[in-house]
Amino acid sequence: MSDEEIQEFIKSIDYNNDGYVAYKDVERKLDDVANEIDPLPKEHHLHHHERKASDRHAFLRAVLGTDKDRIPNEDFATKVRKWNIPSLRQEHQKDTEASDFLKHLSWSRKLRSWWSVEGPQVCFLGVVVTVQIAFGVWQLVKYLTTPPFTAGWGWGVVVAKTSAGVLYPTMFFLVLSMSRWFATFARQFYHLSQFVNWDRSQSFHIKMSLVAVVFATLHAIGHLTGSFVFGSTSSRRDVVMNVLGQEMSYGDYVASRPGWTGITAIACFYLIGLFSMPPVRQWSYEVFQLAHLLIFPMMAMLIVHGTRGMFQSPMLGYFLAFPTVLVLVERVRRMLLGFKKIPARLVVLDEETVEITMSIPKTHWFPYEAGQYILLQVPQLSFFQWHPFTISTVSDGEAQVHIKADGDWTKRLRDFGKEGKKLTHVGIDGPFGAPAQRFYDFDYTIVVGAGIGVTPFSGILSHIQQAQDDQWRNIRRASRPSSRRSSFSRQRTPQPGSRAHSAAKESEKTETHDPLRHRRCDFRWIVKSNDNLLWFSDLLNDISISHFTTVEHSPIFRRHSLEQRQLQEYKTKPIPNLDIRITTYVTEKRKEIATHVYRHLLEAHRTPSHPK
Repeated sequence: MSDEEIQEFIKSIDYNNDGYVAYKDVERKLDDVANEIDPLPKEHHLHHHERKASDRHAFLRAVLGTDKDRIPNEDFATKVRKWNIPSLRQEHQKDTEASDFLKHLSWSRKLRSWWSVEGPQVCFLGVVVTVQIAFGVWQLVKYLTTPPFTAGWGWGVVVAKTSAGVLYPTMFFLVLSMSRWFATFARQFYHLSQFVNWDRSQSFHIKMSLVAVVFATLHAIGHLTGSFVFGSTSSRRDVVMNVLGQEMSYGDYVASRPGWTGITAIACFYLIGLFSMPPVRQWSYEVFQLAHLLIFPMMAMLIVHGTRGMFQSPMLGYFLAFPTVLVLVERVRRMLLGFKKIPARLVVLDEETVEITMSIPKTHWFPYEAGQYILLQVPQLSFFQWHPFTISTVSDGEAQVHIKADGDWTKRLRDFGKEGKKLTHVGIDGPFGAPAQRFYDFDYTIVVGAGIGVTPFSGILSHIQQAQDDQWRNIRRASRPSSRRSSFSRQRTPQPGSRAHSAAKESEKTETHDPLRHRRCDFRWIVKSNDNLLWFSDLLNDISISHFTTVEHSPIFRRHSLEQRQLQEYKTKPIPNLDIRITTYVTEKRKEIATHVYRHLLEAHRTPSHPK
């Protein structure tokens, strides 16, 4: 800090302005800053009620730098300089420069950056909208240019059938976006995943739902206030007789198969939309999930809706058959999985985070890998609620998830653990694909995570380290004197879900089994405060260490099966176990100089009970 900042800091502490910094002044400022930065203290905070008074006293004495009750401002300033605390103004200047840099970027540069990220998804939405418009225009032209339809049913049939044309692809995409199996399978195709952002399937589902509600309403208005009214008048009786082969009153239209199935379907649709509103979801997530089960009778009504073939051959059923059956099978299987008890245990990490470790089911459709996600059910909280959580680690037949208490259900889960209750079993559906699924395909990766969003990537980094450690362990076994060249090929088949099985899958994903393959990852973690770094501090500290070993010290080169030329070639190469470079960013701003200084001191303070 500059001398000006040091004087400003001392002035903020010297409450009496008597030229001395007293013990009570340092203590009072500590309380003010602590209540500001951490109003809900955790166990590692000095102002937590379970911390010993001696820890607090030791910190205050370390700040004051003397056993006396007060110290002159000049002597205290000398001590502050030795702390080497970064300048707050320099931090503010860096933030300002970064903000100015973004402001002065040209529009073309901003547009290119935006397009590089959002462009493929915009193209996908463009294709979807184009298909919707194409079907709508096709139906519009057909019913405008065919005289019997407009003559018999007027404008209503044109509005209704144009809306139906838009609904054909809309309902297809709406239902298909509900299938997690389809998204997991499609993620395996790189170019398709570049074009379709599977991580925004929920947002896409909502968009399609809104479009469907609008055009379903227009379709109903077109029939109920238009075509049914015109088609039941005596002046249009002859045209109706020629097309339908019978006279129909308004009641006959409503009571017909297309009439009552359409009304029932749109009623279900409105109920689903009503119970999907955010206030309802916050009030009762069970009601939200149970209301979504109406999608299946709704789909049944829509498939039957066009089978009468009143105006044209049935089409909607062909669009809905595949996605409806897929989602139905998926939901029925999930319901049955709710009765399958998977052993699990729960650990409360801090006030906001819990950890659940569960056994991997013996039978599962997709292999468990860190970075994917599962749908988790805790019957001791609710039988009907399934929530998605990212798999942090997969090891020795167990999977682990970290859950932040951010909603009603997750807070209930945290309170369940804090009350000392024992979690005995859970329900699991999955695993499903996640953004990090293709992480293993690249030798150089840049990863950006925010808050608890670090979960999938921390698991992947740990998994890669385990895989390479296992690979070197196998090489060491193979290099023993009793081993021969064939020992590389004689390997036991690992059990699914085991650590060895995960390592084997990692080897299959790589282009080569050569352990000398260089793999680098630049990992950027953005958190609100440094307290959030405690979530995965031990894990990230372990995997951030790059283990370099020279090849000539490796047991593999003590084998006589290697040629001398190969030995000399490999001796010159360093062997990086992992090259992971972790950088953390704290977004919380520090405006007051005293807050800035105290926070730096508190973060650097260590005690025997809290050495990290």
